Amino acid sequence: MRAIIQRVTRAAVTVDGAVVSEIGKGLCVLVGISRDDTAEDVEYISRKIISLKVFENDGGSMWKKNVKDLGLEVLCVSQFTLYARCNKNKPDFHMAMGSDGSKDFYGTFLDEMKKSYDETKIKDGEFGAHMNVDIQNDGPVTIVLDSNQRLPLGKPKKEEEEGAVEESK
Repeated sequence: MRAIIQRVTRAAVTVDGAVVSEIGKGLCVLVGISRDDTAEDVEYISRKIISLKVFENDGGSMWKKNVKDLGLEVLCVSQFTLYARCNKNKPDFHMAMGSDGSKDFYGTFLDEMKKSYDETKIKDGEFGAHMNVDIQNDGPVTIVLDSNQRLPLGKPKKEEEEGAVEESK
């Protein structure tokens, strides 16, 4: 599972000119589901979204509070395009879960989010619809989570590289 988490001052989803969901200050989360995702991925991503400290405390210190601490809302938007592969000029979406299973899986994710927090604070768009997503990013703060890459991404430290070379000999 992938989640693009954005700290927002407001966010809204519009379908066919009508607002179907909106929040004030909180998080807007674009959610991608891969064909290999399991209940363990749902639990991990849900827990991380709810507990991610991207807000300041009353003293103004940043990275101290999460949505639950502050009673803020979360707007979730299903987005299969997060699993696009772009080896050529046309995106390939074969890594995304098919539409048959993804709607129920996304529903399971929303249920887990509601169970982990206050269900009235969890909002979502309209699954499978062409949505206009209006996001007013605050900061900007954007965090990428991938349940298949739970360790931080980046280049290995020099000593890790050297250790890998030694092990391969």
